[in-house]
Amino acid sequence: MIVLRSGPVSVRFEQRTVRMTVVLVVLAAALAVLGLCQGAVWVTPGEVLAALAGQGDSSVIVVQWRLPRVVGALVFGAALALAGAVIQDQTRNPLGSPDMLGIDAGAYTGALLVITGFGSAAAAMPGLLSVAAMAGGLLTALLVYGLSLRSRNRGKLIVVGIAVNATLTAINAWIVLRAELEVAIAATGWSAGSLNGLGWDDLGIPLVVLGVLAGTLVVLSRSMNQATIGDEVAVATGVRLGPLRLVTVLAAVGCTTTVTAVTGPIAFIALAAPQIGKRLFGTSGVGLLPAALTGGVLLLTADVTSQLVLAPIGLPVGVMTTAIGGTYLLWLLIVQVRRRTH
Repeated sequence: MIVLRSGPVSVRFEQRTVRMTVVLVVLAAALAVLGLCQGAVWVTPGEVLAALAGQGDSSVIVVQWRLPRVVGALVFGAALALAGAVIQDQTRNPLGSPDMLGIDAGAYTGALLVITGFGSAAAAMPGLLSVAAMAGGLLTALLVYGLSLRSRNRGKLIVVGIAVNATLTAINAWIVLRAELEVAIAATGWSAGSLNGLGWDDLGIPLVVLGVLAGTLVVLSRSMNQATIGDEVAVATGVRLGPLRLVTVLAAVGCTTTVTAVTGPIAFIALAAPQIGKRLFGTSGVGLLPAALTGGVLLLTADVTSQLVLAPIGLPVGVMTTAIGGTYLLWLLIVQVRRRTH
């Protein structure tokens, strides 16, 4: 354990947490350089570093075209992982995530209504598309919460979420099938979840919103960790569980819908990153830092890999995360079954 003291204030860090934080930060930096190098035109690492310093002939390619994609992958992956960590903490279930609860599907429904309602003109209204996606995700979260409100069993929230997710998926498919061909193609492409074409103009407002939501979760992290010990203990230490759960869940939904509004649904990062982060760091409780670091690295890894698989066009990152997450989900289910049988 490492203890830092400054007057009456002291901060303690577990050595494993420090080591894994350094490892993931270095890994993220290496992946970021690789992401900035690759593309239709290969840029050497030296040219990348020069471009980041404002020098060289590749500054436009690196800073204006590729850097927003790398920053988006890191920030959006961290945001999705934070959302997954909060929901898994609230449901006390490793299967709890915005993907499983139908929040992604609800955001897609909201976006579909705009895409099919305005047709080709929807591309010129990204603000409306984002608002519709966020509204769809929020309404879905409220619906799932309302349907499971009377039950004290938190596992019922997962069951209700899976049912709502399946229903919305069917509704989304019906909307796409009834749409015109060009509109259906655009809607299907958006549903894949992609960082292609991401620019600084697309990141401005989402980065601010995600920063506020992440800051809120960090401020409440101590109370969230106290709540994991038990409701009675948390209440005895002054934690107001009702407002705490409401604010944290709304922050988680906000993180998910903000990312989905920009990129489309990116599956399984929110499901896998919190659990992988806890295993890497060996932590208990909510584990916001492990989740955020792991989520950023996972999404950037998936994006870099997707570009390598289908260069120079690039595979939508949502396809890659679905392939990775499906394998992880299968492994997680096998582990859960083994635990119950032994």
